[in-house]
Amino acid sequence: MILYLRLAWRNVWRHRRRTIIIMLAMGLSLSLMMWYDGLMEGFNQAIYGNAIRVLGGNIQIHAKGYRAKVDSNPLLPLTDDLAAVQTALSNPQVIAATRRIVTGGMVTNREGAFSLEIIGIEPEAELPVSLIAENVTDGRWLTTDDQDSILIGRGLADVMNVQVGDRVTLVGSDVHKQNRQRTMTIIGIYDIGVTSTEKGTVYLSLGEAQALYGLAGKATEIQVSLKQLGMEKSVIASISPILPGYEVESWEQNYPELGTAVNRKDSVMNIFSVIIIMIAGIGILNLLLMAVYERTREIGLLGAMGLKPRQIATLFILEGTLIGVAGAALGVVLGLIINGILGQVGMDFASYADMTDYMALISGRVYPTLGLDRALWRVITVIVICTLAAWIPAREAARREPAEALHYV
Repeated sequence: MILYLRLAWRNVWRHRRRTIIIMLAMGLSLSLMMWYDGLMEGFNQAIYGNAIRVLGGNIQIHAKGYRAKVDSNPLLPLTDDLAAVQTALSNPQVIAATRRIVTGGMVTNREGAFSLEIIGIEPEAELPVSLIAENVTDGRWLTTDDQDSILIGRGLADVMNVQVGDRVTLVGSDVHKQNRQRTMTIIGIYDIGVTSTEKGTVYLSLGEAQALYGLAGKATEIQVSLKQLGMEKSVIASISPILPGYEVESWEQNYPELGTAVNRKDSVMNIFSVIIIMIAGIGILNLLLMAVYERTREIGLLGAMGLKPRQIATLFILEGTLIGVAGAALGVVLGLIINGILGQVGMDFASYADMTDYMALISGRVYPTLGLDRALWRVITVIVICTLAAWIPAREAARREPAEALHYV
């Protein structure tokens, strides 16, 4: 086999210019795939990471039975929420774990009644990780001591024609299904550029929510924020055994539409990457087919020396594989260089913030990662396609009769 490899490597460089062009094509294809992977991971952190910060953290902890009743916004109190918070914080990937009360209700004024989600939070605990807190444009962020105070979104403020200091009525049902309402003062308005969220979510302090909904000293949810998107499964696996009486779920389960968007994007790009590499693989097919006709006499000589057809075919397949390996190595190096540079300087997407709701969550620059998460799969794909591209020329070479090939002009 070593002899075959040496012969194949020598033959690869017989037509140096053509070989370099094909390797560059494969290498550039792979480097572009790595760049895309790195960019999309950067987008995931910039867009989906921020979306998760708005929606409720990477992981949510609820009482047993919450998932079965989730459509009715159940107020199921956690049995020992403080212990669950400490359990979550004991994991090194967790940067924050905060208690919440999450339910549905309405807010009304002279402009009408608007249904929405009502969230009671620990303001000081959520301040370091909350995207809402970073985007309070009028008034101020909540504090623990706030009473009869509410934080609303810019979209809701516009449709209700209210501003900071105005009063609105909050309506909802307590833990015993009794209707509760309270007049609240708007102390702040947040603006994240996502109108649907701004119209549909309001915040008040946890203590205020506990008093309003009959949950003194209790919470219905724990929001867990992680250092990095993608670590949810490992964190859930580590804390779930310690919390047997709870439902511990990631954002993908609680917000399936967001997870579907991420997975669909990745699947589509995986298909495109294979197509692009296959197009480059046609170059290898062309290169080796030309080599078969140019080296007809050599193939006849190899057959006359005793090499069997399968051995001659193996030689050509090895040539295609070696081109693939060299092209993949070049692609990985180029991909790391491109992503390494862009990961430091970032890419400015602020001007595209108005394209969609989620694009509005980009804070300014997107910083690509090195793109190594799928690099091994990409490299294997390149090598496999190169090997398959060499199969037709290899079969053609193996079919040559030595006597005829030796007389070929």
